[in-house]
Amino acid sequence: MNVAQLLLRTASVFPERTAIMQGERKVFNYRQLAHRAASIATYLKSDVGLVPGDRVALFMTNHVAYLEILYGIWWAGLVAVPINAKLHPKEVAYILDNAGAACLFCSDALATPVGSIADTLPSLRRVVAVDSADYARLLSAAPAALVPRAPDDLVWLFYTSGTTGFPKGVMQTHRNLLTMTSCYFTDVDDVAPGDAMVYAAPFSHGAGIYHFPYLLRGALHVIPESQGFEPDELCQLSKHIGQLTLFAAPTMVRRLVAHIETHAVDPTGFKTIIYGGGPMYTEDIRKALSVMGNRFVQIYGQGECPMTITALSREHLADSAHPRWLERIASVGTAQSMVEVITTDDHGLALAPGEIGEIRVRGDVVMAGYWNNPDASAAALQDGWLRTGDVGRMDADGFLTLHDRSKDLIISGGANIYPREVEEVLLRDPRVHEVSVIGKPDTEWGEVVVAFVVAEQVTAAELDTLCLDHIARFKRPKHYHFIDALPKNHYGKVLKTALREQLARYNPHQDTETPERS
Repeated sequence: MNVAQLLLRTASVFPERTAIMQGERKVFNYRQLAHRAASIATYLKSDVGLVPGDRVALFMTNHVAYLEILYGIWWAGLVAVPINAKLHPKEVAYILDNAGAACLFCSDALATPVGSIADTLPSLRRVVAVDSADYARLLSAAPAALVPRAPDDLVWLFYTSGTTGFPKGVMQTHRNLLTMTSCYFTDVDDVAPGDAMVYAAPFSHGAGIYHFPYLLRGALHVIPESQGFEPDELCQLSKHIGQLTLFAAPTMVRRLVAHIETHAVDPTGFKTIIYGGGPMYTEDIRKALSVMGNRFVQIYGQGECPMTITALSREHLADSAHPRWLERIASVGTAQSMVEVITTDDHGLALAPGEIGEIRVRGDVVMAGYWNNPDASAAALQDGWLRTGDVGRMDADGFLTLHDRSKDLIISGGANIYPREVEEVLLRDPRVHEVSVIGKPDTEWGEVVVAFVVAEQVTAAELDTLCLDHIARFKRPKHYHFIDALPKNHYGKVLKTALREQLARYNPHQDTETPERS
């Protein structure tokens, strides 16, 4: 089944319901959205000459036209390649070339950098700026009939963030995204007709993938006027529209919670805040719950298993009377309803509860593989399981706690040290805003623990004492580096590779047990 069938159905059943809002302004209803998507499909098929399976890229900010273009691509049986609007032109060029994109839609503000690379890409036939007269004209085309697709046909090429080497194109199928949508209703949240999903995080990533449940229920899709994440703007939208839901990285949640607390904002206009995409530390979620109440759900997924590995429900987050509540809110929850999740040893054998190993997942939401990369596909997909590369442990009740990426594990003196455990302890000090722990090569120990800390008026000696009060002596950082901000990618994930590069530039003779600000 073609995922565009979801829009066709909603436009038939609820044609007059508002579909798209820009800020507080209504833009299109579902009948108009479907008509525009079908006209875009006509343009792609007739004018550009594309056939089912061809790739069409979107290099756009969170624009009101994003959904209609996505569905126009799918309506024509094509494959969408969303690209983060913050990427460098060279990164965009790599993705376009690797995907063999035949057509590109871009925001006007991004048209100039696109123009500098378009002529170098042999596969690229057409570039369309979405605020141009050309785009307005293509919307006047007669609507095309929806092209049927098989469940395992490719629908979305999701390019990984590329923190190590070149990004890989994750092949997501119609079956993958429909399964994810079913899991949303069971494991994440229900959606009522008046509910609104606001896109404050990039549409090219998880926030955009989460549009499906809202479209299926004929609910609202809200594009902020800023086209991004602004806490004050979100609070105003929650007051005006109400029943507001958003997907946010933990760093965004921290900013929103701080704004609401500082300005005494009434949080009742927010229905659900779904967080994921990075570690949410225990102290941060406790603070969020105390300020905003029972409005949070956590999900754990990857592009390779989009948004659908585990979920930590609002019920579990709110159950502070449970004897293991603190352990549970530090976890990423339990397996979502349509996947199996296990932890394994180095040989792929399932581990008992409480043992730490690699997380593997299987089910109809797991990717078909990496685009034109059979070696990487074979390494990631083994015996029907996706090897996530993440390390964690599952308790007897099925709650999964993440430790780190397997490549981030620190082995010091033969002992395994998981950076997140150390980070959780350091964040107990309220003066510490952010922290990231990595390993540094050491001739005696193999590796030693190094902490990069964003903090106010705290010393290394104080943090060392804190660690000694909570974790084994061998786990505490050997060195502390105080910095103004942690390096992050466009999705808010901390770039430990950049920290390792930064560490390599330091003079090793300047390191001491408790160094001053570096």
